[in-house]
Amino acid sequence: MTDERLTPSGIPVDPVYGPASSGPEPEPPGQFPYTRGIYASMYRGRLWTMRQYAGFGTATETNRRFRDLLAAGQTGLSVAFDLPTQMGYDSDAVVAEGEVGRAGVAIDSVEDLAELFREIPLDQVSTSMTINATAAILLAMYVVVAEERGVPAGKLRGTVQNDILKEYVARGTYIYPPEASLRLVTDVFRYVVVEGMPFNPISISGYHMREAGATAVQEVAFTFANAIEYLDCAKRAGLDTDAIAPRVSFFFAAHNDLFQEAAKFRAARRLWARLVRERYQGSGASCLLRFHTQTGGSTLTAQQPLNNIVRVAVQAMAAVLGGTQSLHTNSYDEALALPTSDSARLALRTQQILAYESGVPQTVDPLGGSYYVEHLTATIERDARALMGEVERRGGAAKAIEGGFFQDAIHRSAYAAQQATESGDVVVVGVNKFENDEGPPAIHAPDYSGLAVAQRKRVEAVRSKRDAKAWAAALDALAAAARGAEPLMPKIVVAVRARATVGEISDALRAVWGVHRPGAG
Repeated sequence: MTDERLTPSGIPVDPVYGPASSGPEPEPPGQFPYTRGIYASMYRGRLWTMRQYAGFGTATETNRRFRDLLAAGQTGLSVAFDLPTQMGYDSDAVVAEGEVGRAGVAIDSVEDLAELFREIPLDQVSTSMTINATAAILLAMYVVVAEERGVPAGKLRGTVQNDILKEYVARGTYIYPPEASLRLVTDVFRYVVVEGMPFNPISISGYHMREAGATAVQEVAFTFANAIEYLDCAKRAGLDTDAIAPRVSFFFAAHNDLFQEAAKFRAARRLWARLVRERYQGSGASCLLRFHTQTGGSTLTAQQPLNNIVRVAVQAMAAVLGGTQSLHTNSYDEALALPTSDSARLALRTQQILAYESGVPQTVDPLGGSYYVEHLTATIERDARALMGEVERRGGAAKAIEGGFFQDAIHRSAYAAQQATESGDVVVVGVNKFENDEGPPAIHAPDYSGLAVAQRKRVEAVRSKRDAKAWAAALDALAAAARGAEPLMPKIVVAVRARATVGEISDALRAVWGVHRPGAG
């Protein structure tokens, strides 16, 4: 009988590790390939950004939550949008029925975005927007809101996710065919460079693939394969890699296996530096892996939800030990409903306790030199690079996704993980072991029907007050640019200024490009 142990990603774990297991000593923090951190001082110089993700129904409600979180010590904002906004539909569209404000905040017009950031100084906060197919529109709205408050684009800090490839793999909130979508992505790159914005034009997400069932190795490999596709697209569009790569950020998940997850971040940092140096001869700034982390939503359980407080603390510790630049900690009740104000505050307090009471930030890379962690770091880097090689053999990320390679690999991993949980081979406390008879707590859902009615009235009011000629001319100019090769972002900004809505701008592009239909020949 063997006593084989594996990490959740299937990496074998020996009973004991020694010097022979760990490989050569890594370089000091702040030196290529940055295994131990991209900065020499890391958290001794500056703590990670505490960026809680929020989006609740209307802009007014979400604004209230944002201001509460900032007052509680949060250092960055992160916006969750509802599904109609993500899919390019206004709240009064037929297909939006029943979805307005449910998965995040409903944003139809620039007036909604202005309300979302009411009384929040846009030149003093960093804002992350989790939006993809309509990322260009929401960024344009953010620019116009700031402009109308007298804040120039060059003062705006933050990130727009803008990672459409993973939507074809793991989430499904795409609109246009891949070629058109990639054009929009690279156009956002061009816009932030031309405008001199200290804004990350993309956050390439492994998080959503991990949530769909990817292993840690798949998360790193597929994320970086997508990143290479984006940089190659930018290069073909005439953009300098060293102008774009330093603005590229990443978004990873942190799950429960503390040492695997911390090692994953170290491996990712090293692998990205080496890839950018090898493939693009990138500068030092281009080789730095800057990433946001969110604790694992798929690890939260509806059974015994208070257990999630401990899970989130362990996952947050892994992210900090791994050297994240930014962190969101999930609320313990998210498996049941939208977080309450109290649970969101507790999630933020988890980060603050790590920052100020745990002692972890006192020294850089405190796990560095651990035989076990160095072994895991090297193994994850090796296996992720090998998987990226398979993607390359299939023609790169876009072609591999089109052929279903990413999707099939993630589905197999997700199925294996589910089987392990159902068989009891993997213990989930409160779910398949240590259960009790307690039912889930009562859920108090918002009045979504009333919220939708109010939001429809808001968008109708915007349409009734705008200059119809300016609005029509702006959308015509955008459609003409989409049919040709002109940059799109300046046209989108003009349309936003004319009070065109998210749905109207998306429709103008849909009319030119069509929509993506998986499997259509």
